[in-house]
Amino acid sequence: MTLIQLKYVITVAEGNSFNEAARKLFISQPSLSAAIHSMEKEIGFDIFRRLQTGIVLTPAGEEFIGYARQVVEQYDLLDAKYIEKTKVKKKFSVSMQHYTFSVNAFVEMVKHFGMDEYEFAVHETKTHEVIEDVKNFRSEIGILYRNDFNEKVLTKLFAEYDLEFHDLLECGVYVYLWKGNPLARKKEIMLEDLAEYPCLSFEQGDFNSFYFAEEVLSTYQYKRRIKANDRATLLNLMVGLNGYTLCSGIICEELNGSDYCAVKLKTEEKMTIGYLSRKGSLISEIGQKYLEEIIKYKNKGMV
Repeated sequence: MTLIQLKYVITVAEGNSFNEAARKLFISQPSLSAAIHSMEKEIGFDIFRRLQTGIVLTPAGEEFIGYARQVVEQYDLLDAKYIEKTKVKKKFSVSMQHYTFSVNAFVEMVKHFGMDEYEFAVHETKTHEVIEDVKNFRSEIGILYRNDFNEKVLTKLFAEYDLEFHDLLECGVYVYLWKGNPLARKKEIMLEDLAEYPCLSFEQGDFNSFYFAEEVLSTYQYKRRIKANDRATLLNLMVGLNGYTLCSGIICEELNGSDYCAVKLKTEEKMTIGYLSRKGSLISEIGQKYLEEIIKYKNKGMV
């Protein structure tokens, strides 16, 4: 296995096409196919599945590509610093469930390091995609929650993917809603109080299992329910339909504004927010700073 072969594989995966990759790499398509086939034979499994409509990565191929990117990126850094003597921006990426405070922590981290020497990426996305992003090295860290209900399923999945979950914040369960909602004036809300209002939750796509829900009490039989794909839509539905969602109680007016509030839900449920990382991997300096910013919410959290 050579560095050139790794670069070939990455280029093919990015374009989902041998022909397109061959053009970018300035080699013939048969030569590219032969190089990748030779590497697949060496490692003992297919990286790509060849179909009549094109190619797709196999499950083993997805994991391999993650490692390949890590190797190539590290080589490029070494080459830039010691051979070409040019500056290459260090990269940091994080994936997260839809938490405003985790976005705000990202903002503070970027302000601390600046963007002259670093390239940042943030993916606010579905639960399973958070896990997949960390597994496949798309993100160094994934932010999500677990509780008594989903812990067994998620822990099994983490073990299969060679991932580790680390606790950061323990929170109670709060009702997040528009301040114009009649329930916003209550000191505590019961589930029965919510019956006539639409419960808002995040769509989880192909992995729409209760265990992957971003909201606790996902198996409760809500009278009215609406699913959405992004946080901005949820906020609009809170205002337009007096909807609500269940959350950690940690809110950030800096990003969402002051028109919303969190009211304690009468329940014994708890949720633990933490970060996901590759097992045995060292968190980068940037990643450590990001986690420090999240931990600052420990004193602001509501239990």
